[in-house]
Amino acid sequence: MILMDGSMGNELLARRSDLISGLWSAQYLIDAPQLVKEVHLEYINSGADLIITNTYSTIPSYLSKKNAVDKMPALIRLAGELAREAVQDSKKEVIVAGSLPPLEESYRPDLVIDSEEAVPIYETLVKELTPYVDIFICETMSSIKEMQHVMQALHNLDNEKPVWIAWSLKEDQKNKLRSGESIKEAFKASASIEPEAYLFNCTDPNAITEGFKELKELTQKPIGGYPNVFNVPDGWTLDNDVQVSVRDLSVEKFLEFAEEWRNLGASIIGGCCGIGPKFIKALAEKNKST
Repeated sequence: MILMDGSMGNELLARRSDLISGLWSAQYLIDAPQLVKEVHLEYINSGADLIITNTYSTIPSYLSKKNAVDKMPALIRLAGELAREAVQDSKKEVIVAGSLPPLEESYRPDLVIDSEEAVPIYETLVKELTPYVDIFICETMSSIKEMQHVMQALHNLDNEKPVWIAWSLKEDQKNKLRSGESIKEAFKASASIEPEAYLFNCTDPNAITEGFKELKELTQKPIGGYPNVFNVPDGWTLDNDVQVSVRDLSVEKFLEFAEEWRNLGASIIGGCCGIGPKFIKALAEKNKST
């Protein structure tokens, strides 16, 4: 099994709440880059086999809030450098995954921008991360359209690195992306880039469980998931007044989900928003004992 890391933004906020801003986790690349590296190292020391670059908010929709769009390439490179340095410092064999995130808001397929604007942004992410990462992970994809923008950028650049696709599901356990499109439709639409793994992320763990039951019938390639701890209502954005609630996901319950997912064929498991190092450490320790 490949054990992924967990939340980056929430962990940074827990360490330096004074740096929270409209730039979210990108602010820490500007003001406290060593803190980003420390979080990477904590996950590695907790047992993670894979860490994800802190590039979820190094994108124009976030950076424009502080007139920092011109810093985008440098911040992406820095995020890649910090992840790679953390692995080198750990002296462990750990995969570095380059995050290719939604370009507007997570969970909002209605806000996905057109390809003419999106593809060049993804091309910048891929170009700047390529020297530092082992794989790319297209994460929190809420719709086929959003995923296809990433795919087009990877095609345009003749990317040769492995690609993982991670979809965000509706939380009603009916196996639909946030857009309402089915897992099967999304799976078929991803075929042209031949992903090496298929995952669900930033989603209710119960919805991930149901998703695995369908996904395992579609592919023999590795499948996996990394859930969050938030219930996200319709219309939420990072900056608006719509409130999210936190679901009761203890470490013990997370381990129960992980065991169920392994029984369903999952071989890649980690955490997203709100899942910190203690969750990853507990899962690593459990894996060692079984």
